[in-house]
Amino acid sequence: MKRSRVNEIMRAADDFIRSFGTVLPPFAYWTPDEFKARKETARGVIDARLGWDITDYGAGDFDRLGLFLFTARNGNQADLARGKGMLYAEKIMISRQDQISPMHRHNIKAEDIINRGGGTLVIELFMPDAEGGIDEKAEVTVPTDGVIRKLPAGGKLELAPGESVTLLPGVWHAFWGEGADVLIGEVSTVNDDLTDNIFREPIGRFAAIEEDEAPLHLLVADYDAWLK
Repeated sequence: MKRSRVNEIMRAADDFIRSFGTVLPPFAYWTPDEFKARKETARGVIDARLGWDITDYGAGDFDRLGLFLFTARNGNQADLARGKGMLYAEKIMISRQDQISPMHRHNIKAEDIINRGGGTLVIELFMPDAEGGIDEKAEVTVPTDGVIRKLPAGGKLELAPGESVTLLPGVWHAFWGEGADVLIGEVSTVNDDLTDNIFREPIGRFAAIEEDEAPLHLLVADYDAWLK
């Protein structure tokens, strides 16, 4: 993705999020120079990989295959292993109309996916087989706002604004907005985007950035290069 496109998506996403009465935390708006100047006092942001995350999954077609994410808070794996401490994470996401977030699962993370407003959020679901692959036959059982829903393998769960689903580790899912762009909330156990995303197809989790202009704000994927 070109950096100019990433900057454009950031501006549009901020406007969309604000239209639902939500404002991102202050560090979201730091310039790269401000981030560099604050990096010693912002280790919690950097180490937890909080912030902007815009991906086309390496396919180069964000409008068709992509997702906007902003990680607002995140615990750490050590706390999760100990069973106490900050065991949770929160993301704000935007799934554009007909924009696919591809089929994947998580080994560790359990997550609530919440339609915070906009169109209908459609989630295609499969249960895992004994080896962790996709079970093409097994019925899918998921809690939606505390109510159990059952769907056939590959069933499409539709969430209207205000509705949510709980996805436990191993459950395969892909999703997209229908009718309009969708503001999504994600509340989960500790998030690890480096190792805990298992995709059905051999695709990348992060976008390759072509630097055609200066970054408006740093992406999480920029931290290693920009904040050493």
